[in-house]
Amino acid sequence: MLYLRLFYEFFKTGLFAVGGGMATIPFLYDMADKYPDWFTRNDVANMIAVGESTPGPIGVNMATYVGYITGGSMGGLPCAILGAVIATLGLVTPSIIVILIIASFLKSFRDNRYVDSAFYGLRPASTGLIAAAGLSVVMSNLFFADALGRPLGQGSILDCINWKGWVLAAALWILTNQVKQTRKLHPILFILASAVVGILWGM
Repeated sequence: MLYLRLFYEFFKTGLFAVGGGMATIPFLYDMADKYPDWFTRNDVANMIAVGESTPGPIGVNMATYVGYITGGSMGGLPCAILGAVIATLGLVTPSIIVILIIASFLKSFRDNRYVDSAFYGLRPASTGLIAAAGLSVVMSNLFFADALGRPLGQGSILDCINWKGWVLAAALWILTNQVKQTRKLHPILFILASAVVGILWGM
C-alpha cells in the first residue's frame, strides 16, 4: 500500500505541477501535511538543497529522495531503492503520457486558437505555483515556523528570525551581485561554500 500511495501522490504531482520542478514544492508541502510519517515540512528545505545541488531536474531528484527515504523506512536498501524508483516513475509518467498525446496531435492543433488560449491560461498558474514555492523556501529558511505560530505576546519577534539564514543570504547576494571578482564564479562554488558554512554552523 505504501508503494501504491507513493506512486499515486507523485503521479498527481507530475500531472498538475505545471511550470517545472519548482512547481512541485507546494505539492510536497501538502504531502508533508498528509503523511507526516514520510517527511516533515522542514525536510522539504533539505530536499530542495539536495535536489538543487545534484545533477538532474529538481522535481525528479526530490521524488527519488522522498521515495528512497520512505521506502527505506519499511526495510533495508532494496525497499529504499524500490521506493525511489516508484516515486520517480509516478512523477514522470504523466509527462510522458501528455507529451506522447500532444506530439501525436501537434500538427493538427498547432495553430488552434483554443490550444493557444489554454497555454495562455496555464502561464499565470505556473507562475503562481513557482512564486508560492519560492515564498515557502524563504519562510522556512529565514524564519522559524514554530515561533511564527505562537500567540501574540509570547516571546520576542527576534525569536522568529533565523539570523544565520539572513547572514548567509545577504553574503550570497553581495558576492553574486555586488563584488566584481566573485559574481562571475560558477554557481557550484557558491553551493559548495554554503554547504560548508551550513556544516560548520550546524555543529
